[in-house]
Amino acid sequence: MKVLGEAEKAKVLKRYGVTEDQLPKMFSTDPAAVALKAKAGDVIRIERNDGTVKYPGYRVVVED
Repeated sequence: MKVLGEAEKAKVLKRYGVTEDQLPKMFSTDPAAVALKAKAGDVIRIERNDGTVKYPGYRVVVED
């Protein structure tokens, strides 16, 4: 997992044709967000593994 920079964030949103509001949410108090020192508005990239292939997932951090 990693917090995306502003340029990476814009690139991901453009690539998938979505806005931050359309991404799945993660609360700022979530243990993963706390460990990454993420703040509200940050987008976090999550590597997902289904057993045969790895693919990215994204979450936007929101205040709870």
